[in-house]
Amino acid sequence: MKDIPALPDGGGRGIAWTMPLGSTGSRGDGEAGMDAEDVGRRLALLRTEHRDLDAAIAALEALTQPDQLQIARLKKRKLRIKDEISQLGDSLIPDIIA
Repeated sequence: MKDIPALPDGGGRGIAWTMPLGSTGSRGDGEAGMDAEDVGRRLALLRTEHRDLDAAIAALEALTQPDQLQIARLKKRKLRIKDEISQLGDSLIPDIIA
């Protein structure tokens, strides 16, 4: 597995996890092997990274000459994380047949 590089969150620390690049964590990519506890831990990591990206975006936007390309990349990454949070959250809720 190839590690995704850590992204500084403004506090000097970075967030990284070991998930294959290109993998979204959707049901076909590896979620099938995750139990509810693993999904919960992954959700906590993703929520933390989502908040950190929010802070990083705000810090970049506050600069006198913000790097618009970097901001766009961070926003795109934040949206992918939000989608994965949604998918993982849905996997924890059992399907109810009405």
